Amino acid sequence: MTRPAMIVLAASMGLAFANIACAAPAAAAANPFFKASTLPLQYPAFDKIRNEHFAPAFKAGMEQELKEVAAIANNPKPATFENTVVALERGGQLLRRVRTAFSNLQGANTNDALDAIDQEMSPKLAAHADAIYLNAKLFQRIQSLYDKRDKLSLDAESAYLLERYHLDFVRAGAKLNAADKEKLKALNGQIATLQTTFTQNVLKETNASALVVDTREELAGMSEAAINAAAAAAKERGLAGKYVIALMNTTGQPPLAELTNESVRARLMAASQARGSHGGEFDNREVVRKLATLRADQAVLLGYENFAAYSLEDQTAKTPANVNKLLAELAKPAVNNARREGADLEALAGKPVTAADWAFYTDKVRAQRYAFDEKQLKPYFELDSVLQNGVFFAATRLYGITFKERKDLPVYNPDVRVFDVYDADGKQLAIFIADMYARSNKQGGAWMNEYVSQSKLMGTRPVVANHLNIPKPPAGEPTLLTFDEVRTAFHEFGHALHGMFSDVKYPRFAGPSVPRDFVEYPSQVNEMWAVWPEVLANYAKHYKTGEAMPKELLDKVMASRKFNQGFTTTEYLAASLLDQRWHQLKPAQVPSDVLAFEAAALKDAGVDYALVPPRYRTTYFSHAFSGGYSAGYYAYLWSEKLDADSVEWFKENGGLLRKNGDWFRKTLLSRGGTADAMELFHNFRGRDAVIEPLLERRGLNAK
Repeated sequence: MTRPAMIVLAASMGLAFANIACAAPAAAAANPFFKASTLPLQYPAFDKIRNEHFAPAFKAGMEQELKEVAAIANNPKPATFENTVVALERGGQLLRRVRTAFSNLQGANTNDALDAIDQEMSPKLAAHADAIYLNAKLFQRIQSLYDKRDKLSLDAESAYLLERYHLDFVRAGAKLNAADKEKLKALNGQIATLQTTFTQNVLKETNASALVVDTREELAGMSEAAINAAAAAAKERGLAGKYVIALMNTTGQPPLAELTNESVRARLMAASQARGSHGGEFDNREVVRKLATLRADQAVLLGYENFAAYSLEDQTAKTPANVNKLLAELAKPAVNNARREGADLEALAGKPVTAADWAFYTDKVRAQRYAFDEKQLKPYFELDSVLQNGVFFAATRLYGITFKERKDLPVYNPDVRVFDVYDADGKQLAIFIADMYARSNKQGGAWMNEYVSQSKLMGTRPVVANHLNIPKPPAGEPTLLTFDEVRTAFHEFGHALHGMFSDVKYPRFAGPSVPRDFVEYPSQVNEMWAVWPEVLANYAKHYKTGEAMPKELLDKVMASRKFNQGFTTTEYLAASLLDQRWHQLKPAQVPSDVLAFEAAALKDAGVDYALVPPRYRTTYFSHAFSGGYSAGYYAYLWSEKLDADSVEWFKENGGLLRKNGDWFRKTLLSRGGTADAMELFHNFRGRDAVIEPLLERRGLNAK
């Protein structure tokens, strides 16, 4: 996934600081945000950034941008594209720098001070955005340009930028009357605060809910390295002699596939599903209720039936009806597949199984049916080989780009690695940051973000980062990945390529600044190279012997690709349906009982299969309630339709060839958000997408 783009004119920002004085000269000189970084490509000076730098830089950045906006809005000269729209694109650089660095570090390496700053700044940033978007004089200038857009002789990218600015302002409430603008400002501030609270509660609850186990014997089935890591985690928490299994952000937990102790599996699943809903300091139920109500109020105020209708209007899906149709069409065949899979598990177990048992018995069924299990794969998936001999190798073959690790740039954590990226002509294209390991102060999941976006107008080139949450082994032990983690590494690098190949003029369109239900598409396409024979043979080598993965094991892996797709699709659909149900509510329909609503929604949609709970339950569903993918979790499946069809194109045209990579880069990856997303897809594919490749991939086309 991508974290929300750090565009200064973003609808979630907030308050004007009219009375805040500029930072004192000495303080400004010491603050690394007050000037662009002098490091290569404006790479952040992580060694100079301190917690105390953020608040002053935020305040000064907001003050500076408001002055810039006032100058544009009050310009006595008639509005032109240059003195209004381009001027806005050039503005807000200080705020852009601090906001980008803060958001990225707060997700990847937070601490109590950053959490406090986040709580303080969220409503202020929301109000700051309102002060811009709801500026009547500024909107009047944009409206005047929009009204005569056909007479301005703008190039295609500039014309589209004007259209997008006008739409952004309208969707932010620029056409509301004065009283409704004040209501909207209050709603935006409250929503921003609650989203921050939800995010922080999820991380803190995940850490607090880690499972404590008393004896080594209870961890039977886990590898020695994993057990040693659990012992080390317990020692760090002052629980020497015990064992701690840290939780991942999803409902399912990786150790469930290995633990032979049924009671420990049950405890681990229970701890995972209870997060945010069992009382205590980090309970998110009331936060969810308030957020759902406020978002519904916001949508109604802006003239929409519900928040999903508001959100989806600006996506390629366009309407809740279109999303509902897709999810409903897939729900029945997915659940039917999952039930057949569940029956197979119970036949093997010889007894009823629970959600906590699914992964454990799935590995046994896989071993029985395909004569291999996940444990056989991990020795062939050593992290550095996956990254350099797999992810980078595929990119070199497909696009001609090369990578060179550098140790001279500062990092915010010793485990972070930095690479220069060179284009096929030998010129530097970007800097890539790889942050692969899980930490207690790092948000769960995997994501890509940009510290610096490409823009011809600003003369900037990309600095992009990938973040995974791979458990770090004890010192001296190799980092061996699951196949899912390998696929995730390729996926996130697809986002990175979208950022690195950006070739646009305006910052508004850089890299992955595309509709949310399109942004996952290029990254999902990149997953195909994880199992492409030439790529797999280059990285899947035994970490001890260097021997390539045996062909017979690879053949078994490929043969099993549709295995367990009923489970995978059902858990995803259940979460997507929950996201839509919450965001298709009108204000008066928001329930008092969050968990009862969740259960009823799953039952009504036909995905209430107890053995396959949602990938995320409501109270730890950060995609839906932290703001980034609200009413948009369906996007992965929506994008996968495009992805599956694109994979067929690559296969039809010879696969891992430079000519194919160059075409994908030219027609789509380099274009960012400079045109309608589906137009870009059509330009690449030569036609609209068809759904059959997706159904075939997920095994949903069987009668």
